Amino acid sequence: MHLTVEQALSVYPLSEGKLVAGRSGMNRIVKSVNVMDAPDITDWIKDGEMLFTTAYLIKDSPDDAIALLRKLNQRGSAGLGIKLGRFWPDVPQPILEEADRLAFPLIELPFQFTFSDQMNGLFHAEMQKSTKVLHNVLDKQKKLMQFALRPDHISNFFHTILGIVGYPLAVVGSRGHLVFNATPFSEMQLLRGWPWKDHCQWVHTEEGRYYRIPLTDREDCAGYAIFCPPDTPLMKVEEGLFLQAAEIISHHMGFIYKEYMDHSVQTDLGSLLVRYLKGTGSIGALTDGAERLGIRLFSESYQCVLTTVPENTPDNVREKALRDVREEMQYHPEMKEWNVVHFCIREGILSLFPAESFPGNGRLQALLAGALHSVLGSMPEGSRPRIAVSNKKREPEGLADAYRECRDTLRLAVKLGVPDDVIQYETVELACLFQHVPPGKMQSYCREVLEPLLAKDPDYSQEMLRTLETFVENDGQLSETAKQLYIHRNTAAYRLEKIGEMLGVDFKNISDLLRLKLVFMFRQMLKTGAQTENPLGVRNL
Repeated sequence: MHLTVEQALSVYPLSEGKLVAGRSGMNRIVKSVNVMDAPDITDWIKDGEMLFTTAYLIKDSPDDAIALLRKLNQRGSAGLGIKLGRFWPDVPQPILEEADRLAFPLIELPFQFTFSDQMNGLFHAEMQKSTKVLHNVLDKQKKLMQFALRPDHISNFFHTILGIVGYPLAVVGSRGHLVFNATPFSEMQLLRGWPWKDHCQWVHTEEGRYYRIPLTDREDCAGYAIFCPPDTPLMKVEEGLFLQAAEIISHHMGFIYKEYMDHSVQTDLGSLLVRYLKGTGSIGALTDGAERLGIRLFSESYQCVLTTVPENTPDNVREKALRDVREEMQYHPEMKEWNVVHFCIREGILSLFPAESFPGNGRLQALLAGALHSVLGSMPEGSRPRIAVSNKKREPEGLADAYRECRDTLRLAVKLGVPDDVIQYETVELACLFQHVPPGKMQSYCREVLEPLLAKDPDYSQEMLRTLETFVENDGQLSETAKQLYIHRNTAAYRLEKIGEMLGVDFKNISDLLRLKLVFMFRQMLKTGAQTENPLGVRNL
C-alpha cells in the first residue's frame, strides 16, 4: 500500500471519519494498516503503518496515550485512528495538542463501520490504484520497446524518451557535462557532488528529489539518467520503468554522444572561425583551439566547401537541410574516410576537405554533386541548399581567401544564372575578376564582338548564338555541344564554321575562346542585372 494519509481519508468508508489533529502530517505514507490490541504494540510497529484502536488500552491515562503517540511517531507510524463512543466520548485535549506538535495524524473513525470495513476499503482502493499504474507502466514499456527498435534522430531522441516516460528527464555525460535537461533543476543543482558512484540512487535535496541511474556501456559508465517524478510515492514497477528507459539510453548513448560531441565541436570551432574571418582572431588561435579539441587543421592542402540555405527558410527546415547535407558528407561511402572538418557558422556549414584526396580543382565539385544529388533533389526548391567549392589552398593563411571564394561563387552564380546546386569557384572565377566592369562597357564589348552575327535575321542569329554559347560553355568540346543541342555532330561543326567566318574567330585560338567566354559571361550578368549585395538571401557572419 502506498497512499498518503490525505488520500486514505478520501477512501470510503474512512472518508466518513475526520482528522482531528496533526494536519501538517497529511503527507505521511500509509503502507499498511493494523489493529492495536496489545500494550506493547509499539515494539512491533512498522514504518508507514497506521493503527486503528478503540482506545481501550489508554482510556484511563492520557499520559500513556501521549507516550504512545511519541513512540508511534518515533517508529515512523503513518497515524492513529480512534473509534470513539465506547471508551472515550472525544479525544482529550492534551492528546490533540501533542499530535499537532508532532505533526502526527489523529483520525476520529466513523462509529458505524467496523475496522475491517475501513481496512477493506483502503485495500480495495490501493488495488485499483496499483492496477491502473501497472497498465500505465506496461503501456509505456511497450512504447519504449517500439521506440528502441527504431530510434529517432539526436534532436528528438531524448524528447521522445521524455514523452514516453512522462516525467522530467536529464542526461549527464561521462565527464560530468549536461547533455540534456528537461527538469526543473539547474545544471549546478544536478551536478552537485560530482563525481558520483555507479549505482542507482534516490537523491533528496532542498529543491526536491530525483532518481539517478548510471548508464553503463559494457562495464564502463557512459553517463547518468536522472528522472524527476513528483513527491508522491512510486511503486517498484515505476522504478523499473526508469531502469528500462535508462537501458535504452545507454544502448544508444555512444551514437548520441558522438553526434552531440560532433555538434559541440563544430559550434566551438565555428566561433573561433568567425572571429578569425572578422579579423578579431588569428589563424594561430583557430589552429590552437582545434588542437585542444583533438583536431589537426591544415596538415595538408585543402579546399573549403560552404553550404548555405536561403535566409527566408524556416529555422526547422534550414536546420534539417544543413544536417542532412553534413551527414551525407560525413557518411557517404566515397567521403567517409576523408578527414573532413565542419564548422557551424551563421551562414550554414563551412567544411575543410583534404585536397590531396582528389586531383584537380573540379574533382571535389563533381564528387559532391554526385554524392549529394539524391539528398538535394528531395528538398523543396525554395529551401534547397547551395554549395560552393573554393580552389585549393596550401597555407593556413589562405583560409580567408577560400571563404571569400565560396561567398563570391554563390553570389556570382546568381548573376550568371548557374543552375547547379554544387558550384566550383573556377566556374565563376572570370566573373569575379570582371564583376566591377560597368554595364555600359559590358554592352559595348558584346556588341563589338557579336555585331556581325546579331545583324543577321533574328531567328537565324538566335540559333547560331545558342550553338556558340553551348560550345563555349563546354570548353570547345564539339561532341558534347551537339549532344546538348540534340543535333548531329556534323551540323554543329558546320554552324561553328559559319560563325567563325562571320565573327573572324579561330576556335583553336585560346585568346579568341577567352573573348567569347567573356562575351557570354557579360551577357548573362547584364540579363540578370542582379546588383544586390546579397542576392541569395544568405545569412552573413
